Amino acid sequence: MTSTSLGTAAQLKDPNYTPPLAKAVPLGIQHVLAMFVSNVTPAIIIAGAAGFGFGSNSPNFPDMIYMIQMSMLFAGVATLFQTIGFGPVGARLPIVQGTSFAFIPIMIPLVAGKGVDAMAVLMGGVVIGGLFHTCLAPFVGKIRFALPPLVTGLVVTMIGLALVKVGIQYAAGGVPAIGKPEYGNLQSWSVALVVIVVTLGFKFFAKGMLSVSAILIGLIVGYIVAFAMGMVNFGNVERAAPFALPDPFHFGFEFSLAAVIGFCLMAIISAIETVGDVSGITKGGAGREATDKEIIGATYADGLGSAIAGVFGALPNTSFSQNVGLIAITGVMSRHVVTIGALFLILAGFIPKVGAIISTVPIQVLGGGVIVMFGMVVAAGVSMLSDVNWTRRNMVIFAVSLSIGLGLQLEPGALQHLPGTAKVLLSSGLLPAAFLAIILNLVLPEDLTDEQTDEIAGGHAGHSADK
Repeated sequence: MTSTSLGTAAQLKDPNYTPPLAKAVPLGIQHVLAMFVSNVTPAIIIAGAAGFGFGSNSPNFPDMIYMIQMSMLFAGVATLFQTIGFGPVGARLPIVQGTSFAFIPIMIPLVAGKGVDAMAVLMGGVVIGGLFHTCLAPFVGKIRFALPPLVTGLVVTMIGLALVKVGIQYAAGGVPAIGKPEYGNLQSWSVALVVIVVTLGFKFFAKGMLSVSAILIGLIVGYIVAFAMGMVNFGNVERAAPFALPDPFHFGFEFSLAAVIGFCLMAIISAIETVGDVSGITKGGAGREATDKEIIGATYADGLGSAIAGVFGALPNTSFSQNVGLIAITGVMSRHVVTIGALFLILAGFIPKVGAIISTVPIQVLGGGVIVMFGMVVAAGVSMLSDVNWTRRNMVIFAVSLSIGLGLQLEPGALQHLPGTAKVLLSSGLLPAAFLAIILNLVLPEDLTDEQTDEIAGGHAGHSADK
């Protein structure tokens, strides 16, 4: 679409401008398509980790469909908080909210193998963590000093590394198939590889919205292939109701120190991520810096959206970076366009058949998509780390934090003698890595000598780092 058909150059940079409805509606739907898969994937992962997801044959499988439904509904509600706002809540910018990947590494240890009963503890953490996130809003600018690119890049990289195992398990047939002959068979991998190949093809050889929606297109093609191979079952769609209201405290509400600490610590990192997205939107869409009012309002909306989502059985929300990139592609800064997209999400959230249709996607198809998505999370973290000045000091901070965080994640049995709360928090890998990086960055002296670094680096210190 050309700028002349949408409005003048000045109008396109104005968040309060509304393009003609015939153009605004497709643009709003584009925003939904760009974030749709990423938005519902965390619910599928957590349900699977708890044991009532794909392939589990659990009587609680409909609870996963409910979580998918709530993911759509409350992503839409949280997006309205951002675009329309009320009082100090909301940036009044075209910010799309969605379910956050960042919290998955701390959620999996809380629910692993414990079934639907574990969700009460999880939702308690989501609600309290969301309220804590809301309280960060007035101070978010003051805590940014503690989270330079070294720390945030490490955290994002750790999130991706924590998730890549999930992608491989899904592509091979899912956790319930582990140990069975069908796990990792040719059929599973062929479907997953179709998704990966199609996704890469559209990402690199298409333009505009086709490129932005590459993962969604890959999943659709993979779904068609899986259907042709007899891997799709529509039984859940037939049983799903045509309309349903959200159910407050659907999973209950239970206080757990491990959940509360984990969600509150991750809220700090999520808040900083939102600050980056707000800045990206104003720079890319309007060519200006974000105001303090916009940043504070966005953080309020982030936290409040997460807390309300937890009440109804959804997972924490955050601003979605892929939609920041979509604004740069379309050149349309209108918050009302994103409001239209939010209304579509809310509508889908009231229709359980939408969630039921998503649940028919074979786990191998989803595996192909999440391998790409989680790999991109790692790549995004590495990209953030490229902004780091790799002095010997920063190399040591990164090395120690990554080694301990990733090591504890890979070998949680090393924590068997710790109390339950500490075991859950440390086995996530993400929290110890982030905590160590923050503390070391604040307390270590600025300079290490060549000799100090060589002694612990086996001669691989990279003496050009300080040049």
